Amino acid sequence: MKKFILLSWLALTAGIVFAQGKPDWVNVDSRNMKYPVNVYFTGFAYGEIPPKQTRQETINQLITDAQADLIKKIRLQITAKSQTNIEAVSKGGKYNENESFISQNTAESNADIVGIKTDSYYDAKEKLVYAFAYADRFELLGFYKSNLSMILNQIENLIKTAKNLEADREKSKARQQLEEAKPLFAKVRYAQEMLTAIDAATSVADLQQTKADALYNQLTQMQAKLSQAVLIYVNSSEDLLGKKENIVAEKVKSELALKGCSFIDKANGADFILRIKVTTRKGDEIDGIFFIWADASVELFDNHKQKEVYGDNISEKNTKGGSIEKAGRSAMENVAKKIIEKLTNWIQ
Repeated sequence: MKKFILLSWLALTAGIVFAQGKPDWVNVDSRNMKYPVNVYFTGFAYGEIPPKQTRQETINQLITDAQADLIKKIRLQITAKSQTNIEAVSKGGKYNENESFISQNTAESNADIVGIKTDSYYDAKEKLVYAFAYADRFELLGFYKSNLSMILNQIENLIKTAKNLEADREKSKARQQLEEAKPLFAKVRYAQEMLTAIDAATSVADLQQTKADALYNQLTQMQAKLSQAVLIYVNSSEDLLGKKENIVAEKVKSELALKGCSFIDKANGADFILRIKVTTRKGDEIDGIFFIWADASVELFDNHKQKEVYGDNISEKNTKGGSIEKAGRSAMENVAKKIIEKLTNWIQ
């Protein structure tokens, strides 16, 4: 009798120890009680160890599955809530009328939920592996509020830098700053979506929608303005062995036009005034081969800064058969190439 009681007690004790070793999140009722949906996002997965797979490999796979289950729940809430809520707080704003930038980061962000914690358990008796993922809603709220502010500050600083560069007539560099800022709006939208999915009562202030709208409108307006061509007035004097020509000026205009420049007939209203003076001089002639020099002076004047930003003297020699005029034209074209190469660094 005593032996039976002892065996029963040992069996009961073993059962209690086993029960204590099994995490409460394995049971659905215990899981829902300890991790209520109003406080946590959760994901759960379980399964047997497949043939030719180690226990750890199965654990790793099921942890991934549990994380995916959690992320899926968040994305479903984003789909259900965020579109309506964000449109409501930004009705009529240009920010929502320009959605092309939104999809850029969405796919990669699906697997980038911060603050996900995981746990796993192997039940030797049932030969099952369990995996659990969970994330505290309030921790997520704090992170994405902070993250949203950080991203908006980055955009604000990039736009500010672009404005300063534009004021200094550095249009190309200003455009680069805006190009860096534009993809960040996808991250803004994602952070807003996360906040709305985590807490449907997220306020307009928390979403910072007014600031996001204002910054996006500033960016698009600046991009439209900076997309307009740089305006240049060209004053050229070219002499090909006593004959007036326009070889260098036309070559320079043609190449700069490909880089987004336009040309006007008056100095007033131009961003830059380009003054070119070219003369040619003969060298020797040997057996029908002509040697000729083209000498050029170049001055680039910034109309906005009211100062010369580039000046140089360039000489190019050319050797060509056929006629002295052909040699002269070729020398002038070589000068034009040099001028274009130099000007590219200054005209923005």
